Amino acid sequence: MPPEAAKKETGTTFGSCQRTAKPFFRDLNAARGGEKRGNMSDIIRISHLNKSYHGRSVLKDLSFSIPMGQITAVMAPSGVGKTTLLRILMGLETADSGRIEGLEELRLSAVFQEDRLCANLSPVSNIRLVTGTALSREEILSALSQTGLSDCACQPVRELSGGQRRRVALLRALLAPWDLLLLDEPFKGLDTDTRKQIMDYVLLHFHKTSGRTVLLVTHDEEEAAYLAGNVLTLPTPAAI
Repeated sequence: MPPEAAKKETGTTFGSCQRTAKPFFRDLNAARGGEKRGNMSDIIRISHLNKSYHGRSVLKDLSFSIPMGQITAVMAPSGVGKTTLLRILMGLETADSGRIEGLEELRLSAVFQEDRLCANLSPVSNIRLVTGTALSREEILSALSQTGLSDCACQPVRELSGGQRRRVALLRALLAPWDLLLLDEPFKGLDTDTRKQIMDYVLLHFHKTSGRTVLLVTHDEEEAAYLAGNVLTLPTPAAI
């Protein structure tokens, strides 16, 4: 990575907990490629990405583009590398080879398969950790109310049910400042009615601000069809 890139930092929200991280765009074979965000086309481009663990190929020569300003769903059965792909995009894993372009200067927010909340804090305080003073308490309480969490807004997260914690994790990621939102099986553990309510909230929040991008990882065709305008399918191990 060039020295000037190493000096530049980008605000990133991991599992709804914000921290500062170095940029994740890179040529994984050699030096970083591509131009700066202002001169690039409106896509995130993944080219010839490869990742193996202990000799087992998880991602093999994976290439596709993610259009900016849309919700894109990446579908595949469990164990095909969906989570690995997200971790590489977030900089938590390093691909063996390949290139990722288009993440320059983007603020990332993410929901992992695990909730990764601060258990001793309330939903309000968990959300406040990533919003700071950008949102008022009333705005946070309104978001909790819209997602059926008003009755537990001030309880410690450790006392909440699994479905309630999942909704808090989603809200933290949604309400944080972001340009690209990465969602890894975000609705797991929610019953049918609650899942529909939360998917509607995601769509509502997404459409409030233009230009933002969502990458949804799921194995559920219904979720992909309901939320995404663009659906991609990763190759299965047999196809690899």
